[in-house]
Amino acid sequence: MGNSKSVSLSKDVLEELKSNTRYTDEQLFAWYQTFMKECPSGQISREQFESIYASFFPDADPKAYAQHVFRSFDSNSDGTLDFKEYIVALHLTSSSKTFQKLEWAFALYDVDRNGTITKNEIHEIVKSIFNMISIEDQKNLPDDENTPEKRTEKIWDYFGKKENGKIALFCIFLHYLVSLIWVTG
Repeated sequence: MGNSKSVSLSKDVLEELKSNTRYTDEQLFAWYQTFMKECPSGQISREQFESIYASFFPDADPKAYAQHVFRSFDSNSDGTLDFKEYIVALHLTSSSKTFQKLEWAFALYDVDRNGTITKNEIHEIVKSIFNMISIEDQKNLPDDENTPEKRTEKIWDYFGKKENGKIALFCIFLHYLVSLIWVTG
């Protein structure tokens, strides 16, 4: 997947992307041409991704968070994003269904990719997010979440986990369903 260097978009990849996203042939071909123009190797390295990400946060330190985002999109763990992974990432973050976004968020927090999230993994991601928030803006956060440690505790408490517990994707989905039922009555 991540090592694919084909010059044209294969019919199989096109069909797979169409069935897993809401994008049309025309959109996918246009994005493919742009992708290949910007990444002639057919891949985006982690370093390239970090550089692109940094351009969106010029006054912050997004490197750690960008590494986690990259990892969550690099589905075959080869250290690159190919066109297919890139489009799936674009779809997940912009127009996918809520459960797909929950799956992606879970993958982001599941740092070791073992299918569960620990309190330490939450802290690692929260800390990387705080690196992108100015000190001044951090001061404006509510008292119970104005540090990475407090925010981690708040998230952990939300799921009702003990100190050494773990969160599974099903647990997150269940909390989401309960919140929907609670809101919609």
